[in-house]
Amino acid sequence: MSQQDRLRIMAFAGICQAVHQVREIARHGQSDTDMLKGSVQSILVTDPQSPEEVFADSDLSEGYQVIVDQLGDSQRKDVDLTRYLVGVLALERKLAKKPAAMNTLAERLTQVKRQTAHFDVTDEQVLSNLASVYSDVISPLGARIQVVGTPMQLQQTQNQYKIRTLLLAAVRAAVLWRQLGGKRRHLVLSRKAVVQTAAQAIKN
Repeated sequence: MSQQDRLRIMAFAGICQAVHQVREIARHGQSDTDMLKGSVQSILVTDPQSPEEVFADSDLSEGYQVIVDQLGDSQRKDVDLTRYLVGVLALERKLAKKPAAMNTLAERLTQVKRQTAHFDVTDEQVLSNLASVYSDVISPLGARIQVVGTPMQLQQTQNQYKIRTLLLAAVRAAVLWRQLGGKRRHLVLSRKAVVQTAAQAIKN
């Protein structure tokens, strides 16, 4: 596979890693601190010099593993993850067609970036603001992504902040994936090569 293909799969792993965390928080109320931090950080890289810079703070191993599980011959396919992925890609398409929404998104993220001079990126205040960005700018663009899980976990305010923030991170990764030439047909027509590249990335 070419370097462009590898970068595209890296971006798709970013989407997968974010929705994987959505599933874990919704079901169990848990998310790996470093993984969460990497996903949040990726949202705030709005003017990268290279695609790799978006995920400079992320270990995308779990995202690559989701690719292997979901697209490969594994028995570990998860219908909720598939639904989240489809929903995120649909929202990104809507976003791409709405320049006004893109401008609003950029403005709101600039405000949050200023905030991170005073707070850690996983501070509740930052997560609350990023969750609002998702609710105000992204969610109204298309069909709402229905997150399923344990009612006790879904009712907790902090988990709601994290889930919306992670959906925003997934959309951010989807924007990069599309910029790198990503199309849904690649996931079908080149499925075997995508899975092999993801499996190799896990080993590395």
